Amino acid sequence: MNAICLLIAGVVHSSLTGQAFTLLWEHSVEKTRWEERYRIVGDRLELIEARVQGLGAGMEPAANAIMDQGWWKWKPERERLSELQLRFSTYAADYRICWPERCAALGSLLDGSLVNGDIVELRPCAAGAAQGAQR
Repeated sequence: MNAICLLIAGVVHSSLTGQAFTLLWEHSVEKTRWEERYRIVGDRLELIEARVQGLGAGMEPAANAIMDQGWWKWKPERERLSELQLRFSTYAADYRICWPERCAALGSLLDGSLVNGDIVELRPCAAGAAQGAQR
C-alpha cells in the first residue's frame, strides 16, 4: 500500500492513502490559484505537472507551458524529492490536498493542531509508518 505521510517536527500526524496527490493553494497577494500534481516513485515524490491560473508576482509559468482552458500547464524539469515542505500561515489561505476521491484543507488533516509558522512535511510513508493515522 502506498501512502503520503504528513509530519510535523518529524512526527507522523496523518497519512493519505494512494499513489498520487494534488497540492492546491492561492497566492497570498495575487489571489491566483496554483496546483501541483505529485506521485510516489519508490521512496520519493515526483512532480508530474504544475499549473497556474494566471500571471503575477512569483507566479510565472515555465517556458514550455501551454495555455489550456484558462490554465498555464507544464511538466517541471526537476529531480524527485524526498519530501515536500509546506509552511502554514494564518495570513494566507490554507493549502488543500486532493488524493483519490477526496480533498481537504491541510489544517483539517492535522486536526487543527497547526500554528502560524509550522512546517508540514509530506513524504512517502515508510513501511508501517502510516498505520493508525490514515485518512
